[in-house]
Amino acid sequence: MRVRSAVNQREFSARRVAYLGLLASLAVLMGYVEATLPGLSGIPGVKPGLCNIVIVFTLYAFGVPEAFLVSVARILVIGFLFGNLFSMIYSLAGTCFAITAMALLRGAGPFSPVGVSAAGGAAHNTGQLVAACLLLPGIPFTRYLPLLLAAGCAAGAVNGLIVLAVTSKLGNILKTSRF
Repeated sequence: MRVRSAVNQREFSARRVAYLGLLASLAVLMGYVEATLPGLSGIPGVKPGLCNIVIVFTLYAFGVPEAFLVSVARILVIGFLFGNLFSMIYSLAGTCFAITAMALLRGAGPFSPVGVSAAGGAAHNTGQLVAACLLLPGIPFTRYLPLLLAAGCAAGAVNGLIVLAVTSKLGNILKTSRF
């Protein structure tokens, strides 16, 4: 009996790692797609945040630590492929703010993936702005905050709608699967 339970636990962990690897790969792919898009808004730093779709889905399907892990894996891979050290620092700061905000809202009450994702988008932009202010003091980045908050909320809400649609279609699968 003990041997069987150890084998089942190992299989469960391997399955979970495989799913998280697939989600990290999907997040990297979304990051690549986003990197190839021309500036949609014409405003530097304002992007649709396509990777957030995967992160919010991971948050709901697996949990906070897994969402953070997938996000960090995505940041490192995309940073080494398409960015530089500063882009990785900005993304990590944004991710720390976003995951914290999304985790708090997800656990706080009746927030749907739309609200959680919108808050995550705004928090991500805030985290990036804080990193910019710390790395480049003396430049008035805070004037940029209202625009970044609006863009983050809008992109996050759209991405949250996509997550809501995906989770509603996969609802039975998510409920019965043992990740």
